[in-house]
Amino acid sequence: MKLTSEQKGRFADEGYIFLPDVFTADEVAVMRGEVPRIFAQRRPENVRERTGDVVRTAFATHTYDPTFAALARHPRMVEPVIDLLGGPAYIHQFKINAKAAFDGDQWQWHQDYGTWSNDDDMPGPHAMNVAVFLDDVTEFNGALMFIPRSHKLGVLEAGHDLQTTSYPLWTIDNDTIRRLVGEGGLVAPKGKAGSVLMFHGNLVHASPGNLSPFDRTIVYVSLNRVDNAIRRFKRPEWIAHRDFRPIEPLPDDCLLTLSKAA
Repeated sequence: MKLTSEQKGRFADEGYIFLPDVFTADEVAVMRGEVPRIFAQRRPENVRERTGDVVRTAFATHTYDPTFAALARHPRMVEPVIDLLGGPAYIHQFKINAKAAFDGDQWQWHQDYGTWSNDDDMPGPHAMNVAVFLDDVTEFNGALMFIPRSHKLGVLEAGHDLQTTSYPLWTIDNDTIRRLVGEGGLVAPKGKAGSVLMFHGNLVHASPGNLSPFDRTIVYVSLNRVDNAIRRFKRPEWIAHRDFRPIEPLPDDCLLTLSKAA
């Protein structure tokens, strides 16, 4: 999949692009069908909400599940990122974030590169996120919130929040967020399952809790340029990967072919 010059310009200016209908209903069904089995497993990669026995994040599913291994190398995801990053990329992090109906907790205001820099010693912000919607994302079930153009401000001062949720983040204080929203506004891209969001590693973002009766499951793949590999290995490998080999895309029909073979 090739991005247009307009889409690339929007990414450079706003820090994100939203692409509807990247994956078909059949492809989404294949991926969503794997999620209950993955979440049912008792393994360290499955981080649960602090308030109960509900999975918050399933890390590194591409390392043991064939369906998500295929998604990690899907050309509709990988090729646009390589184009935007300007060189070959590897998977820095792969996770399924589940905001379960009624139980999904918030994600505080942060920049992903802030965590990658502080925790993993990633040299520069030459990494970005791809979010693949496995459920419809609406105003009710915890849509991501972005502050447009905040990626142009570089790495902002942040504190290490170890208390708010079950997963630690380097988070940005409320006064800074108030100022940034006053300058850049606030958006919450929403859309059908199969849609894709691509956003810069320095874009300031967050998401509220999910009090609705609708699940909100999103796959996040963080891709880093190969020449920007991390230099600190204090986090588990299933959170910050050590395999720096460039991704080799699979055929475009890999998700459906895999399903038929199974």
